[in-house]
Amino acid sequence: MFLGIREDIASVYKRDPAARHFFEVLTNYPGLHAIWWHRVSHRLWKWRLKWLARFISTLSRWVTGVEIHPGARIGRRFFIDHGMGVVIGETAEIGDDCTLYHGVTLGGTSWNAGKRHPTLKSGVVIGAGAKVLGPVTVGENGRIGSNSVVVKDVPAGATMVGIPGRLVTPSREQSTLNEEQKQKLDAMAEKFGFDAYAVSPDNPDPVAMAIGRLLDHVNIMDERVAELCKAVNRLGGDVCAELSRVELEDVMDGISEQDLETGPESVSQANNDRE
Repeated sequence: MFLGIREDIASVYKRDPAARHFFEVLTNYPGLHAIWWHRVSHRLWKWRLKWLARFISTLSRWVTGVEIHPGARIGRRFFIDHGMGVVIGETAEIGDDCTLYHGVTLGGTSWNAGKRHPTLKSGVVIGAGAKVLGPVTVGENGRIGSNSVVVKDVPAGATMVGIPGRLVTPSREQSTLNEEQKQKLDAMAEKFGFDAYAVSPDNPDPVAMAIGRLLDHVNIMDERVAELCKAVNRLGGDVCAELSRVELEDVMDGISEQDLETGPESVSQANNDRE
């Protein structure tokens, strides 16, 4: 048990830059306290001491603001940041290294007995205020944006946002990118990170996302044309000078962070003013 506590505290340093030292995390993170209370109540639940398990769960809710049913199954290094308002239902299953922010609900959509709450595979991150409802599965390393309502499965490695939730990035299995392109996307993801609050100016708005996808398509077409040109040149032709690549940063260069925060209308107005 104490080894698990040390492991939980160590995992916080990787996910919360505000964590400064061991004692601070041990005493001031109610999300961790709720998880530790749950481990006790879950053990009692498995021993069929269900009233006592529920009573300890209720005490934990009073103290931490986090409600975790003692029947829920939770993996290692689970982290609830801020904690307040999180609700996790009885048949929920959570894998290793998952992260939930405040206001998240893993709820059910049926009054019937049996599996009625979500299953989160390892590495899942769910943003503040999101609701995942019903016996759905969020695949490994799946991401759910703030205030989303998800009622269907999320593929591994995919991101889902909105009400109802919709996919905004393809899963790794569905992707048609080659390994070099996947590594580039991974590097960009590591640079920008997953923004749990969906307000970071580093994360593009829907217009910028559409532009980014168009640029991806253009770059792929450029690579195909370059391959055709090389084949023609090997046959004795002399075609296709070197093409410069178009990057998202080039398009976004003239757009300020304030423009991104206030939306595409301000960007259009700013462009008109510059003209």
